[in-house]
Amino acid sequence: MPDGNEAGAQSLENAKTMSIIVTKGTLDWAYPPFILATTAAAMDVKVTMFFTFYGLGLLKKDLGLEVSPLGNPAMKMPMMGMHMGMPPIVGMLPGVTSMATAMMKDMIKKKGVASIEDLREAAVLSDVNLIACQMTMDLFEYSTDDMIEDISLGGAATYMEEALKADINLYI
Repeated sequence: MPDGNEAGAQSLENAKTMSIIVTKGTLDWAYPPFILATTAAAMDVKVTMFFTFYGLGLLKKDLGLEVSPLGNPAMKMPMMGMHMGMPPIVGMLPGVTSMATAMMKDMIKKKGVASIEDLREAAVLSDVNLIACQMTMDLFEYSTDDMIEDISLGGAATYMEEALKADINLYI
């Protein structure tokens, strides 16, 4: 009977493809899909990312990402030696989104966490298949000139072709 390490290695050998649907476009929601995609690609997993609705903004040349504290009660930032939460109603006040974004970007920089631009470039260099949803492009009136190079356009059927072949499918 294989031990835990052999079983883990054996199951990793079987996972060769992964698809991720990316639907969120805020700074905090941009990290999980890019970290998972680049990590999987580094482990020789063929990765497809399908960017739709607000996630499509992560493929724009100019990101301008923000963190929204509104409706995010789990957002607790390290301050004054503890983790302080923000009452949900405070998120509605003018300037709070800018303040939360500045705090998050400062924390990312201080901790040496890669930027979304760097992770996105790593995905491109790792041959991650980046698909921009054509319907969302049309809906939000984006053109390919607004987007980074090295992406492809496709719709739900394009994504489904990849997802149906994938060993791992994620929705973020």
